[in-house]
Amino acid sequence: MDLGIEGRVAAVGGASTGLGKAVAWALAREGARVAICARDEERLERTGLALHRASGGDIFAYPVDLSTESGPGDFVEATVKNFGKLDILVCNAGGPPATSSSNTPPQAWAEAVELSLLSTIRLCQAAIPYMRRNSWGRIICLTSVSVKSPLAGMVLSNTMRPGVVGYAKTVSQEFAQDGITVNVVCPGYMATDRVTELAETRAADSAESVEEVLAGLVGNIPARRMGDPKELGDLVAFLASERAAYITGTTIQIDGGYVKGLL
Repeated sequence: MDLGIEGRVAAVGGASTGLGKAVAWALAREGARVAICARDEERLERTGLALHRASGGDIFAYPVDLSTESGPGDFVEATVKNFGKLDILVCNAGGPPATSSSNTPPQAWAEAVELSLLSTIRLCQAAIPYMRRNSWGRIICLTSVSVKSPLAGMVLSNTMRPGVVGYAKTVSQEFAQDGITVNVVCPGYMATDRVTELAETRAADSAESVEEVLAGLVGNIPARRMGDPKELGDLVAFLASERAAYITGTTIQIDGGYVKGLL
């Protein structure tokens, strides 16, 4: 299937590793010109070079902290300055640490708001004017299945990420007539360093080993496996495409059947 995004310009947050990197690769493979960002400049540069070599595409690496007030706007402006426009925005900034409601200090709440909620809002506010100018845009926000089924020990994610869904739904209605679609993708347990880190945290608070924690997670997934980040990348690439022009305001889980809810 021709996704129709060859030559489009995409900006992908948190793309030096994990799911963001997989999304950047999927878009580059389809011929998009891709800007990636992350805080770790050295690792970001390595990722940018690897993506260029693997896809042959045009990759622009911009080090920035999306949890700061100016970071999201700086990333968008740098992308437009480098490529001349912006068509596709993937909002992704990693997740807050695992913690319970009784063990979360005030500063952690403030940091989670900046990282998991305001980074998305600021990215969208910076990007939408450029998309409206061309009457075409695709915004995909990466969250977590916690927006549909809260996860134990993840009070920060359970609280902040549903706000992203509310914001994305509102923006999707405001700008649909401008040719801009806005959708949320909520991954379940994927084979990433992030999931391993969460398993390590849970193991440290229990009598289980990391391997036992991971096995327990897989045992609750009907597909009986973790997701491959490339599978998420493919879903995001489709939502970013011409083929998905009539899909907007949705929240789509990719979780191997983990969430048991009907919607």
